[in-house]
Amino acid sequence: MLIPLSWLKDFVDIDIPAELLAEKLTVAGLEVDKIMYIGVPQTQQAHLHATFKQEVRYPKSDHLVWDREKLLWGAIREIKPHPNADRLVLALVDYGGAELEQCVTGAPNLFEFKGQGPLPEPLYTVIALEGAEVWDGHSDEPKRMILKEKPLRGIPNRSMVCSEKELGISDEHEGIMLFHADLGHKPGTPAQAVLGDIVFNIELTPNLARTFSIYGVAREVAALLDKPLHPPSYEVVMDGAPIDGQVFIDIREPELNPRFTLSLLRDITIKPSPDWMQRRLKLVGQRPINNIVDVTNYVTFEIGQPLHAFDYDKLVARAGGKAPTIITRLPEPGETLETLDEVKRSLDSHNILVCDTAGVLSMGGIIGGAETEISDTTTNVLLEAAAWQFINIRKTMSTQKVHTDAAARFSRGVHPSQAILGLKRGIELMRQLSDGKIAKGIIDDYPLPPETVRVALTTHEIDRIMGVRFSAEEAAALLRRGGFEVKVEGETMHVTAPDFRMDISSDPITGQADLIEEIARISGYAAIPNTIIADMMPDQQANPSLEREEQTRDLLVALGLRETISYRMTTPEREVQLVPPGMASSLPQADYVRLANPISAEKTVLRHTLFISLLENARANARYNERQQLFEIGNVYLKNGNAPLPDEPRKLGLLMTGKRGVSGWMHGEEGGEVNFFDLKGVIEGLLDGLHVRQVSYARAEHTSLHPGRSAQLLLDGQAAGVFGELHPLVGLAFGFEDVSVQIAELDLDAILKQADPLHGVEPLPLTPPVYQDIAFIVRETVTAAQAEAVIRKAGGALLKGVRLFDVYTGDPVPAGHKSLAYNLVYQTDERTLTDKEVAAVHAKIVKLCERELEAQLRA
Repeated sequence: MLIPLSWLKDFVDIDIPAELLAEKLTVAGLEVDKIMYIGVPQTQQAHLHATFKQEVRYPKSDHLVWDREKLLWGAIREIKPHPNADRLVLALVDYGGAELEQCVTGAPNLFEFKGQGPLPEPLYTVIALEGAEVWDGHSDEPKRMILKEKPLRGIPNRSMVCSEKELGISDEHEGIMLFHADLGHKPGTPAQAVLGDIVFNIELTPNLARTFSIYGVAREVAALLDKPLHPPSYEVVMDGAPIDGQVFIDIREPELNPRFTLSLLRDITIKPSPDWMQRRLKLVGQRPINNIVDVTNYVTFEIGQPLHAFDYDKLVARAGGKAPTIITRLPEPGETLETLDEVKRSLDSHNILVCDTAGVLSMGGIIGGAETEISDTTTNVLLEAAAWQFINIRKTMSTQKVHTDAAARFSRGVHPSQAILGLKRGIELMRQLSDGKIAKGIIDDYPLPPETVRVALTTHEIDRIMGVRFSAEEAAALLRRGGFEVKVEGETMHVTAPDFRMDISSDPITGQADLIEEIARISGYAAIPNTIIADMMPDQQANPSLEREEQTRDLLVALGLRETISYRMTTPEREVQLVPPGMASSLPQADYVRLANPISAEKTVLRHTLFISLLENARANARYNERQQLFEIGNVYLKNGNAPLPDEPRKLGLLMTGKRGVSGWMHGEEGGEVNFFDLKGVIEGLLDGLHVRQVSYARAEHTSLHPGRSAQLLLDGQAAGVFGELHPLVGLAFGFEDVSVQIAELDLDAILKQADPLHGVEPLPLTPPVYQDIAFIVRETVTAAQAEAVIRKAGGALLKGVRLFDVYTGDPVPAGHKSLAYNLVYQTDERTLTDKEVAAVHAKIVKLCERELEAQLRA
């Protein structure tokens, strides 16, 4: 939010430099992201440090400081035609000198005054005299220039009337700045004293709803500086006919609309707002429209209570000439509303509406309707100030995809007590600016006032939480600076939170913590001393599950993979893409855990599998990097019947695609595309690093994986996940056409349960090994793992190693068969093996393979 310092000073006396104030606000939780200087110089860092003994963090910025001698407040007295150019005029400007200064300008907003002789009322602007430094208004890039005298179409010109762009206020350069009032300053006053300002850009978090206004920030400043607060005036001059009987209220959903107030203003004149209001609205980023609409925006930014103005006569016409009844309710089926942004909206069942007996008028707390908006012909205004439930406003903003200044405030929380203040402030400003008459009385329907928050707080609790001792009176004084009412009884304070502090909890424990936070904020976090914990540290407890999870991450990174962290939300429609059309799904069949208030339409349920997260991340990253080797550790969520909470098994997902190795200057792209065995190698490396035993693999049938190129991980005979090549149809659905993707989802809990933190080691062998190769012809249905198991069984203690190094099909191997070739290592520490001993074991292996596998020795 943009906070002009000049506006802030209406409510609190500020006697410290703006940079130091920004520091104090930031430390107190109101982060000042940027300071914008309009014409005024920045306070010198050295001066700040020397005077206030505090270094500030804002560097000197490249802003234009207006020369107090050459950039002056001027009054345009007359505008003459240029004798040699139709698109130029001569502006005669009173800048406090002995004579009027003649400026040649092509500003189009001066043409309507051309040739009228002396103006009955002067126009006010900023005049730059010769030698002044301004921004070049005709340059697309930021560029400074020094004014020098030069003729324009034969007329000497040494000064300039300025646009907002030339002064660095905005990019507006369609015309010069024009004011119809002197803003309380005489011609010749330095422009810096008239229009110079400092604007804070404050990043407000949702818990700071109370500060979403100029006055809200002023409350914080008053508390931090221990200064008195000057509230705006809420006095109202009501000299019109009584409002009773001219409008009625019917609140049908008090939980969503706890308060609704109305005031009536008659016989107004629609016209531009005064210069001071327009200037302030521009400083906070608003575009002035007219005196009535501008007041609603002004009050919204000033005190944080949004307002909405209706054309009262249009409401009467909709009611058939009778007094209108304003109704707040939920929509009826099929109702629509055309809003002020010219969008026709289909309404959702939860959208709280402002209606009359003829239909919908506006979307409560968010945006008005087009039919009853203020126009140039409006003569009577019905002003609304209401309170709305913030959760419902947030939900409506999300589903209707609409964001307004009013909705931004209501969605964070505006206390119902502010409605009557906003109404009084707004209707009186409208009266002053439109020459209207306010009807006597206010229509105020307040069916659901919130309870006052009261919390008891002891000095012992402050000391326990903060570690700083405060007397009850000291703590009470700090809280009173923040607007709290405090009654002290001994060491206990009975604190009543002000209505605007909706963040203070009524729960005794949480409420105490909230108040202690306020004491710390207002006294200053820097005042809290650094201390060393006096108590003994508790015994440290190991967390084996977390430690092994971290070990898993380390091993996978060492194996060349990168971790991804994904949202755990998805949609059923997105997970359906993991199943090829017409196939029965292998994914979990449990019901989805659905979010009651999803953050977006793409995140409505909790995921059933990590496949969806891995593939969507890979698809998003494929445009930047074809080679991806990723892993993710996270939970999936499976609804468990009527149990209150779902099952949340922890899974490990792996994904590999692209080249096996990165390109190198010596060898180019290394190793070709990754395949099933690369993924299997990563899994084997992980399990070996975790010292998981009793590992085996079996053929898998999974709808998301390629048939024949997938496997199941078995730990001690129990299934612990699947892995393999992504099914081509699934790959096509995720944009991986003609691209091989290897993917896995493993049960991490089952893996870590089998992980052995202690593992035995064997001494280096004392005798040389004997190497032998063996090859069998077996049926195609025999797996390499089955063959290896039989070989190890026959080899006994002398067989130290078995490694498959070749699989072959084709001549001369018979059809339906394949050749499996293994490297065998024989060794014992007791003696050096003889050829005879090795041959005996080798023969035993051949015989057992022939008997159990029907194998034929090939070599």
